[in-house]
Amino acid sequence: MFKKFSPSSDISGQSILKSSVQRTIRTNILSHFKVDPDTFEHIWPKKESLVLVKCREHISLYTVNGTPLFFQHFDGPYFPTLKLLHKYPFLLPRVTVDRGAIRFLLGGAHMMCPGFTSAGGELPPPEEALPAGTPVAIMSEGKEHAVGIGITKLSTEEIKSVNKGVGVETVCYLGDDLWNVDTV
Repeated sequence: MFKKFSPSSDISGQSILKSSVQRTIRTNILSHFKVDPDTFEHIWPKKESLVLVKCREHISLYTVNGTPLFFQHFDGPYFPTLKLLHKYPFLLPRVTVDRGAIRFLLGGAHMMCPGFTSAGGELPPPEEALPAGTPVAIMSEGKEHAVGIGITKLSTEEIKSVNKGVGVETVCYLGDDLWNVDTV
């Protein structure tokens, strides 16, 4: 999604959102992410205005004081930026790929099911299974921080049982052009 992204050419407009829209977005984010309201106040203070930055391919970036915090494609789920996820790693559920998948992930590839089920890969236990369409932090075997953010194409139990094809569609990753943007 952000493999080729340039703020100078890919941004079509910016607008400060009305407070009612900001409240709706805040409620949606708090309901989808594992974060308590007090911690979320550090991420996005209520007194700060949320700015919608419209980008190419129907991508919406949400910024506070020029710093990108969240993004959304069409009317899909909200995703935190990878930099925000590094500061607050508990925002998204985690899935871990083995070492062999790292170079493909850093090239922008989607993560295949065998990368999660082989030695070094890890999925949540059955009692914490994630359904298809869940935003996840893609961790790498032996690394402390997330290497990418994706959305599950299959449930985690289906990833284990099918064990072939795309398991997680990569949305952004370490080193993509969104990673290189500090302010918009």
